Amino acid sequence: MSTDFQQARVALGARMRELREECTQTDGRKLSGRALAARLGWTQSKVSKLERGKQTPTMADVRAWAEAVGRPEAAAELVGRLRTVETQYRSWRRQLAGGVVPVQEAHAAQGKRTNARRSFDPTLVPGLLQTPGYARGVLSRYAAVHPSIRDVDAAVAARMGRQHVLKERDRSFHFLVWEGALVSRVCSAAVLADQLDRLVPWLAPGHVRLGVVPFEVDLRVPAGVGFSIHDDSLVITESWHAEMWLDDPADIALHQRAWEALQVTAVYGPEAHRVIARAGARLRENH
Repeated sequence: MSTDFQQARVALGARMRELREECTQTDGRKLSGRALAARLGWTQSKVSKLERGKQTPTMADVRAWAEAVGRPEAAAELVGRLRTVETQYRSWRRQLAGGVVPVQEAHAAQGKRTNARRSFDPTLVPGLLQTPGYARGVLSRYAAVHPSIRDVDAAVAARMGRQHVLKERDRSFHFLVWEGALVSRVCSAAVLADQLDRLVPWLAPGHVRLGVVPFEVDLRVPAGVGFSIHDDSLVITESWHAEMWLDDPADIALHQRAWEALQVTAVYGPEAHRVIARAGARLRENH
């Protein structure tokens, strides 16, 4: 859990507690945590955890809180603070509680807001370049650690729908993949072979650029984890536990430096095609 995330959540909890303490009951006493819990139909422990920043509320929680303390106009403020928390840190457990499709829809919405995107992927083909079969393999395998993933077919369809943004030539996309992403077996050999073939057209010059970082180059920075930079104002990256949406200038600058260090080692055009062909040859040799 990031320090920034925890600090933002504690600040949100403190503001919620402040609103409760400002509320006076009909008998003249200040509204207690126990009384508020009774009004909301919650446990007292939930109220306590929210106020101490030990639990992240939902949008419905903060709106209900504002109503219950007699300050409905404060809902907008609490929602804004919560969005700041969620912009920084979005646990997969919370996100996937509603299924995989809403996650894809959130990324689709961000894609529509982004004019220039740069990304690096060390182990997987970027989602915007995935075939349906490859996407199904990836999402199905994630279900091994996230059992809440059940709507795989709908999620695949949503991911394919996101790819329409690539047709908009007033946007620019610059994808970098490590060669490891081309040989990572997250699907059947036949599906991976088809995925490799589908990457080749993206090697031509245009508003979409695809570069490959070969195994044999001297990396200036470790391959690390994947990330995407959106209009130099937002970075999206993830771990097994959570997805981070980072808008702090220092965080963005850090990922820009990492991307630039990786980009100078990438190959494009015919050279990138040779690396993809090498991955395809390795796949055929093993089957």
